[in-house]
Amino acid sequence: MWKQFIEALTPDREFGPPAQWAEVTLAEEKLGIKFPDDLRNLLFETNGVHGQYRLGLIWPLERIVADNTSFRANEHSKDLHMPFDSLLFFADAGNGDQFAFPIQNGAINRLDVFAWNHEDDSRSWVASSLAKYLEWTHNGIIKL
Repeated sequence: MWKQFIEALTPDREFGPPAQWAEVTLAEEKLGIKFPDDLRNLLFETNGVHGQYRLGLIWPLERIVADNTSFRANEHSKDLHMPFDSLLFFADAGNGDQFAFPIQNGAINRLDVFAWNHEDDSRSWVASSLAKYLEWTHNGIIKL
C-alpha cells in the first residue's frame, strides 16, 4: 500500500528493502516508544524512502534510532534546545530541519507531523498524517 502510494506521487524515489518485524520491535525498544502504525507498516514495505537528490523522505530504521538517540543524548544541545524526548524524528528536509511525530506522556497519541527548525528550535505542525506529509512534501505545500 505505502510503496504504491509513494510511486503514484513521484517517480523520484528509491525504496529500501522491507524491515523485519524483529528489527522494528528492536528499534522501538531502543527508543522506548512504539511507532505509529502507519510508520511501522511503511517500514515493513520499505525500510526507508529516498526522494529526489537522495533526500530522506523516510529514514531507514538505523537512522531513526541513531539520530533520535544522538539528539536525546547530546549534552551540548540541552543548553541550546528544548528537550528532544518529546519528538520521534523520522525524516529530514535536507537543510538541517527534521520531521517528527510528537510524543506525549510516553506515547505517540497523535498522528500529526511536526517540523523542527534547526536554526531557531521551533516546532511547527506541517501535516495531519504520514500520508499527508508525503503528499504535501511532494506537492511543495510543506516549505521549510
